[in-house]
Amino acid sequence: MGLKSSLIAGLLVASMGAAGAVQVAVAQTSSAQTGGGAHAHASQRALPDFGPNVLIFNPSMSSAAIQAQIDKVYSVEQHNEFGPARYALMFLPGEYKVDVPVGFYTEVMGLGKLPDGVHITGNVRADASESNNNATTTFWRAMENFSVTPTGGTMRWAVSQAAPFRRMHVRGDIVLHQNGGWASGGWMSDSLVDGNVGAGPQQQWISRNSEWGSWTGSNWNMVFVGVPHPPVGEWPAPPYTKIAATPVVREKPYLEVDTAGRWSVRVPPLRRDSVGITWRNAALAGALLPISRFYIARPEKDTAESINAALAKGKDLLLTPGTYELSDSIKVTRPNAVVLGLGFATLKPVKRTAAITIADVDGVTVAGILFDAGEARSPVLLQVGPTGSHLSHAGNPIVVQDVFFRVGGAAVGRTDTNLEVNSNDTIIDHTWIWRADHGKGVGWISNLSDNGLVVNGNNVTAYGLFVEHHEQYQVLWNGNGGRTYFYQSEIPYDPPRQTVYTSAKGVNGWASYKVADNVTSHEAWGLGIYSVFSHPGVTLTRAIEVPKTPGVRFHHMITVALGENGQISNVINDQGGATSIHPRVTPKVNEYP
Repeated sequence: MGLKSSLIAGLLVASMGAAGAVQVAVAQTSSAQTGGGAHAHASQRALPDFGPNVLIFNPSMSSAAIQAQIDKVYSVEQHNEFGPARYALMFLPGEYKVDVPVGFYTEVMGLGKLPDGVHITGNVRADASESNNNATTTFWRAMENFSVTPTGGTMRWAVSQAAPFRRMHVRGDIVLHQNGGWASGGWMSDSLVDGNVGAGPQQQWISRNSEWGSWTGSNWNMVFVGVPHPPVGEWPAPPYTKIAATPVVREKPYLEVDTAGRWSVRVPPLRRDSVGITWRNAALAGALLPISRFYIARPEKDTAESINAALAKGKDLLLTPGTYELSDSIKVTRPNAVVLGLGFATLKPVKRTAAITIADVDGVTVAGILFDAGEARSPVLLQVGPTGSHLSHAGNPIVVQDVFFRVGGAAVGRTDTNLEVNSNDTIIDHTWIWRADHGKGVGWISNLSDNGLVVNGNNVTAYGLFVEHHEQYQVLWNGNGGRTYFYQSEIPYDPPRQTVYTSAKGVNGWASYKVADNVTSHEAWGLGIYSVFSHPGVTLTRAIEVPKTPGVRFHHMITVALGENGQISNVINDQGGATSIHPRVTPKVNEYP
């Protein structure tokens, strides 16, 4: 079902279809009905056909009408951890008074030039998805580019992995947990919180280029990059890692609608040595790409063939919410191409191919996509540059942002590698690369995945690297000049016995973070690596394995053993000592070497 126009003034009417989809009719309102002005003008313009899984709200609609649709989406997505439904909720510029609970596979975004262009007063939140306020499975949801005045003065964003909070303005406080329950997040970037950020029991968190009145709380590993006012204290007590400036980054592209109702995608510029938010002075740089430059793909009709045909004609790509089963790779070959997913658009290769391959060219951005491995084993899910890439992209790097990977959970999935980076100077700006530990198709010989991330390119930079449960190295870094700012990893739960979980003679398991022996330069800050072994008698010799050379340096590392079995014997190489469960021992290493 497509997006249908209606002459129902000032309303966006929704009903639940048989498959749980929200059917949407978008209003066309007159200036007399809305009181005139830019928002009425915008509502009169033709809307892009984003399909049935994108809901577009305008401020002339009644709060009750908007609330009814939000609540219907949430009724589908609240407990939909592995279900097929995907949604994007878009707010045109203006003022709104609604509550916005955000469930699985839901992206909420403002369409203004600046976050304050859309202002929502209400209970905008992510709730813990498990009982007892447990948010450790509150995955796959996002907020972007609007401002919130929270009910009661405090917003709740109780999330774990794959829940980006980007380009937001909270006019009050925010807590990153629900009533003190566990959470395993998380990511915040280019955001402003007027009051306090309460981390509470969050296990770990990365904040990049964000600002706040104050920050309270810590647990295992909190990293602040390009944050002008980080909290007081230094690693290891409290476990704060502070990097004064973000060395190089380009913020994620976002949709924007101007006062004349013209739709565009803004691609922010590359910034070096940046501190704080990008949007304080409203002087936004970068490229503004009209929506006509984009091929708007729909999961019910598009294939790899149709998408590749559009890319070959020079189009950029918007992937609307849903799952795309691909019989071939989507091939991104043009410099500066933009591939932007909405509402956790999901790519699933079904013919032993990659989902996306990127040529070794300048300036490509791939953002906002969930890669779901198919049952037929792929060699890789997202390949950045072909094998043997050698060009320099230092002046205009490839950037991948909010790219998430899943092997198993919804169904059996298999891949050799999830994300392979061959192009030099690539920036990874938030990823969760997850071999499922629960759900469908889960088991040591069922959801097969050797490695989460393999880096072969030089001078690759990663911010917010979450990689979990793969069967060999979680991260294998072969290139020189690599930098990682924040790393969170659980090693696999389910090796059935030590003999199948041994990387070399006398070495139990595969290190979570492996820097290849021939690498001469690499640096990483803020790394937390955890074990939750399901079977007794299984251990890991070392969490991090690196060559002993002056150019390879690591800062602020911790290991933790959870559950009731096994241990991690060393933090990095032969240093740090072993974890213990009873009593709890969480070894830390401040600097290596």
